[in-house]
Amino acid sequence: MNIKSVLLCRVSSKEQEESGYSLPAQEKLLTEYSGNKGFNENPKVFSISESATGKKQRETFNNMLAYVAKNSIKVIIVEKADRLTRNFKDMVMIDDWLEKDEERQVHLVKDSLILHKNSKSQEKLNWGIRILFAKNYVDNLSEEVKKGQKEKIAQGWLPTKPPIGYMTVGEKGHKIHVVDEKIAPLVKKMFEYYATGDYSLKRLTETVHQEGLRTAGGRKIVKSRIHQYLTDPFYISKNRWNGEIHEGKQEPIIEEGLFDKVQLVLKSKTTPKYSKHDYLFKGLLRCNECEGVITWETQKGHVYGHCNHYRNCTQQLWVKEPDIEAQLLTGFSGLEIRSKRLAEWIRKALKESHKDEINYHSASVGELGKQHELLKQRLDRLYDDKLDGKITPEFYQKKFKQYSEELKGIDKSLGNHTNASLKYFELGMNFYDLSQRSPDIYKSALLDQKRQLIRLVFEKLILDGGNLKYVYTKPFQLLNDAVTATNSSKILKDRLLRKDIFEPDEKVDTTIQSSDFEDHRSILLPRLDSNQRP
Repeated sequence: MNIKSVLLCRVSSKEQEESGYSLPAQEKLLTEYSGNKGFNENPKVFSISESATGKKQRETFNNMLAYVAKNSIKVIIVEKADRLTRNFKDMVMIDDWLEKDEERQVHLVKDSLILHKNSKSQEKLNWGIRILFAKNYVDNLSEEVKKGQKEKIAQGWLPTKPPIGYMTVGEKGHKIHVVDEKIAPLVKKMFEYYATGDYSLKRLTETVHQEGLRTAGGRKIVKSRIHQYLTDPFYISKNRWNGEIHEGKQEPIIEEGLFDKVQLVLKSKTTPKYSKHDYLFKGLLRCNECEGVITWETQKGHVYGHCNHYRNCTQQLWVKEPDIEAQLLTGFSGLEIRSKRLAEWIRKALKESHKDEINYHSASVGELGKQHELLKQRLDRLYDDKLDGKITPEFYQKKFKQYSEELKGIDKSLGNHTNASLKYFELGMNFYDLSQRSPDIYKSALLDQKRQLIRLVFEKLILDGGNLKYVYTKPFQLLNDAVTATNSSKILKDRLLRKDIFEPDEKVDTTIQSSDFEDHRSILLPRLDSNQRP
């Protein structure tokens, strides 16, 4: 047998690369696996490092798929599911590739899983769950970065590059923005010119260019960027972040009066519009015929939904909100796992996936822990030296501030990883609870929580006359497919009694105690007892 194969290697972070998870180590593992399986010698290797830009990572993944198609490759070998992809778009591309040829395979070495066109439903569920959690972990780390940015904003500093007229100084993690004395006068002149009302943006762009206001590379600043500068409150010591304005600590270049006058000239002030009513299904349903958004309104104390007849739509029926909600509960019920075997598969997959992340955390935070302990020792010695009179109070204060800030930064990094891990585990538990109790959870939720749950579970809600049609989001569609297949008693007696990767093992404790995740329950998942504990 000489089946052609390719290898895909990926490291998730610098910590992984330095802790035994390097690209060469992966390549060695996958090459040995390929040889043991009797595939072609010296297979093509594609490598992705997380330090590369997102564009570069995407390019490598697409190059692999193009190479596979061009050279009639039948087998893709990777270490684990999260080394192949961490998003549903790529997952669909892999699934489509497998569906086109029964001989094509994806080997997930450490997951002990081989995917192909005729893979069993539980194998596809395993694949889907692992991609779901891999994506969620990346999302959680991104969320922790956003928390760091929020903290930076709260301290009065913008967590990104400042606009022209300022420069960034300081060490990594302690950077601040100060006025660039060479550029600031030109920026102020730009505001003064425009405040007169005698300059168009085009004329102002030409004028400031002639007077020497250029990009860092010496090029002309385009008109759209000039407009952006004129509306940036950073120049009056205010930081705009995610659409909100926060007080900043940077020194202002422009007086508020001048800034306000420029805004009047730009005519940029707008009045926010607010909706009087907040209906449950507002913006969530579309008409089956014209695909227009269903409109909701209150008539004689009842909430009705109807189509506004986009593109000559013929739908005339008005539906009551409670009737649609009752049909929605059927969609939630389609996730209920009646098979104890399937429930155990999911439990085991969740625990195994979480163990992988625990191993990753151990490797990632080890160095941070060492640095944390070293800084604590330095602080202790510093305090002793102060008491013994070996150092001056000024030196003590300087070093104490330095070590304390470094320690705070390490604590934040450790906290980011911990929070991401807890949320990763929380998602698994919530995913399982939603599959078992989603109708009850929905009924007991508040309005905003119901809308959040609907968006989580359903990708589309379509109104066809008085009937509700729905499409699950990718993870819950995978679960629904497996539930539909395995809730059949005939299939249970046939397929599910055979050993496979999710089959519970007597030596493996697949029981998840409520205490394992009770402290990390989502707001969508209230306690089982109707009398909630404080």
